[in-house]
Amino acid sequence: MTVEARPKGAVSFLSRVDRPVAIAFGCIIALLLVGSLYSRSFLSPEYLLQQLKVASFLGVIATGTMIVILLGQIDLSIPWLVAVGGMMSTAATAWGPAGQALAIPFGVVCGIALGLVNGFGTAYLRIPSMIVTLAVNAVAQGLMVVHTGGFSPQDSSSLAMRVFATGDLLFGLPNALIVWAIIGAGAIFLLNRTTFGRAVYGIGNRERAAYLSGVNTQRIVLVAFAIAGGLSAFGGVLLAGYGGRAAQGMGDAYLLPAIASVVLGGASILGGRGSYLGTVAGVILITLLQSILSVVQMPEAGRQVFYGVVIIAMLLLYGRESGTR
Repeated sequence: MTVEARPKGAVSFLSRVDRPVAIAFGCIIALLLVGSLYSRSFLSPEYLLQQLKVASFLGVIATGTMIVILLGQIDLSIPWLVAVGGMMSTAATAWGPAGQALAIPFGVVCGIALGLVNGFGTAYLRIPSMIVTLAVNAVAQGLMVVHTGGFSPQDSSSLAMRVFATGDLLFGLPNALIVWAIIGAGAIFLLNRTTFGRAVYGIGNRERAAYLSGVNTQRIVLVAFAIAGGLSAFGGVLLAGYGGRAAQGMGDAYLLPAIASVVLGGASILGGRGSYLGTVAGVILITLLQSILSVVQMPEAGRQVFYGVVIIAMLLLYGRESGTR
């Protein structure tokens, strides 16, 4: 029996295609086609740009989440790091012109500080990241409740925050989408072209081997969590700019979608494998799913069940794959 030969070019192309990423983009196309059967607006440029704008907020947060997951760690402090970024940046606007100028960096710095606590507890105290980040999330919640006295924040977002989140200064593209693209380009460069990125993948594959090869694993973990904290807070800054003000529970809806976006894009939740293109696909896929689930009026509880099932399924899949290697 003869085996049909494939053209060398086709074999080379197929070998380079990341199967989970291709599946994710295929699901995106399928969702758009299914949505277009319900309403023709699903394929309109206005709808697609609006969905990309909404996806940008999740995309910024998921960028930091991906870096942590590549280490083989997890960050459960996302909800209140997002809230800290939004609430601290809007609080700074009450300080006058100087506060207006410093609002965005102040919110991001607060997130970086909490991310450093996550990284220090994980890397130097050797506490499981799940425990450390959950504790930091509770601490951040308590600090924000003390800050507001238990009431809804009254401070408004700055002009710069609103421009970043809602403007469209370049060719009609949403500014939030451009911001996400810049952050994404930086993440791709960081992960693929720097020693830090290679160390992140190395730690995720086998931390002890990375340590024995000369990698300062503790410092890499510390910096990775600081980046994740800063990006979560920056996502909160953008959300506060989009809504005009911050809210105490503004980050609650982003924990599971951020993790699900990363694993849907093919990153192993056990660490060491994944591409940023896959995270982009996962973010867009989750955003479209949220839009369709809103159209069919699925309650929030049902969406959380869906995200949880996705994470468990991908964990089982990658667990089986790692066991066969």
